[in-house]
Parts: sequence; structure tokens; C-alpha cells
Amino acid sequence: MKAVRFDKYGGRDVLYIANVEVPSPAAGEVVVQVKAAALNPGEASIREGYLDAAFPTTFPSGEGSDLAGVVTAVGDGVTEFSVGDEVLGWSWTRSSHAEYTAVPVSQLIPKPASVPWPVAGALYVVAATAYAAVRAVAAGPGDTVVVSAAAGGVGTVVVQLLKVKGASVIGIASQAHHEWLTTHGVTPVAYGDGLADRLRAAAPDGIDAFIDLFGPEYVRLAVELGVPRDRIETIIAFDAAREYGTKAEGSGTASTTGVLAEMTGLVADGLIEIPIAASYPLDHVQQAYAEVEQRHTLGKVVLIP
Repeated sequence: MKAVRFDKYGGRDVLYIANVEVPSPAAGEVVVQVKAAALNPGEASIREGYLDAAFPTTFPSGEGSDLAGVVTAVGDGVTEFSVGDEVLGWSWTRSSHAEYTAVPVSQLIPKPASVPWPVAGALYVVAATAYAAVRAVAAGPGDTVVVSAAAGGVGTVVVQLLKVKGASVIGIASQAHHEWLTTHGVTPVAYGDGLADRLRAAAPDGIDAFIDLFGPEYVRLAVELGVPRDRIETIIAFDAAREYGTKAEGSGTASTTGVLAEMTGLVADGLIEIPIAASYPLDHVQQAYAEVEQRHTLGKVVLIP
């Protein structure tokens, strides 16, 4: 089978397609023929070596967490799934950017027929991260919540989940994505100089919570705007969270099949949309990451092995 590999830390150019053996399932695992697997900015950071202390890499390394596909083999003791079942879930072993991968059944759920493959293959990271972020700020009816990077892969899910919870949402995003935010019930605000004043104007009665999906400048901004620190959440600016005493919960706190099933149900019911910015074949993985790393895509970039 074909699989994405890299033999050293570096930029996109270290990625290549290797021909490797199709895995066999261990006890409690199934082999999944991957139909779609999204890319995530965190995976680029791992590949570049920025997260080596937290996520050390053994070379050659694979890539990819999100996945959706069809079960082609089952290991000993597996009763949850059978050959031919359509599933979605995640890999802890960075192995989903491949034609096949072995996955523990504890990391998979059935794929609803109404959810397209690219969407199913893009669900895990954004769903778990959005769920954790919204839970962290305890958003609900009557709350006004600001979200930075509101049109990104995680942002598009966060703003919709906040709306499901009954909150009023202000989304910080480039002008190009304001129409999408508006059509999803979100008040768009452009980033850049004067942002604090624009946010105050958009929320004359005050801001109850702030979810940062971009960087430390937004944590500082939230503090300056007077948002209670226990209702400021960042998924990326961990140093700033420690400095200001805010929250920094990520996908790890919500990586359960129960959470994934709940979020997938919202997608299947049409309450949350997962925008797919682009799909690439496996051997175009470098080009796919080039688009992800621009950080200006609306929604997710997906590999189709």
C-alpha cells in the first residue's frame, strides 16, 4: 500500500510516499481502508519538530490522525465491527495518511450513511477540539462569545456548536469569510488594527467568554476586554494561558467515542456543517499541507487515498 512518510524533521519537502506492507490487525483492532483523512496544523508542527518534547517521533514516521473508511479485517476479540462496515475515528499512531491503517476499535464509531466521506474523514480533531473548547467556557443561552480564527477548521465547528448551545457568537475572521459566518448566524468582525473597538461595538453589553484558536495576542486581548479569566479558553497559546491564568483545553480532553458520536450526530442531523476547503490525492500531500499552512482556508483540507 501507499503511505505518507518522513525520515527527519523539516518542512513539507521531507514528506514522501512509501510503499509498505498492509498492516494486520492486532487483538482489539481492525484494519480500515481509508477513504478520507484530513490534515491538521498540529501535524505540521509535529513534522517540523516543534512539538518533539510532547510528541517525540520515531523515524520513519507516518502522519495523520483523522480517518474514515471501510473495515477490511478484524483482529482477535473484535465484536464491535465486521468486514465491510463503514467507520470513522482517529489514530494515535499517526497512520491515517495511508491507503490502510490498523486502529483499535475503541477509537472508531459507525459512519452515518448521510455523512459524506470527506466530512467523516475530517471530523475527529475538529469535533473533539471544538467540544472541549466550548465546554471549557461553559457557554449557553444568553452568553456572548467571541471566537478568533472563526472560519478555520476548528473555528467553523466551534461557532456552530456555540449556536447549538444557544449563545450569541462573534467571529473574528478575514473579510473573505464573513458571508459564511453571517449565513451561520455569527456576527463577523475583521481582525487587524482597531479590533478591540470593533468587538466592543459588536457586543455593547459585554463579552461573557472568549475562545482563542489562533495565538497569544487573542488571549491578551480577551483579558484587556475584561472577559473573566475562567471563561477564556485557548487551544494553542499555552504559555499565554499560564501567564494570565486562563484555560487551555484541547482535543485530548474530549477524545472519546462518546463525544465523537455526539458531534457526528449533530453533523448527520444538519445542525453542524463541516466545510471542506479542498481534497487532494495522497501523492499530493505536500501541496495539501501548503494550503493548510497558509491558515486562510475556510474549513478542512482532506486527503483521498
